[in-house]
Amino acid sequence: MNPDKRLRFEEKSTEHLREEGIYWEAEAARLKQLIAAALSRQMERRGLTLSELAATLETSRAALNRIMDPANTAITLTTLTRTAAALGCKVKLEIVVPR
Repeated sequence: MNPDKRLRFEEKSTEHLREEGIYWEAEAARLKQLIAAALSRQMERRGLTLSELAATLETSRAALNRIMDPANTAITLTTLTRTAAALGCKVKLEIVVPR
């Protein structure tokens, strides 16, 4: 998709979500999908299973499943940073001005 078409698509999509009153929920879901994917990649790189990571975090596998669930946006910064640290990573949060 060329950049102009993509920008128009993004603008129309954002406008529609705002009109429906669900923009912020959609944005949170998108961010959680990125977070869950990044954590999964780090687990794969280290050859860790969910059970092994849960044991490292001293939590249940069910709790870890909620952290890794792309649809579950209820994650605290403490939980996120602890999980990343258990994977040998740090969390970098950035606030940016939209295009």
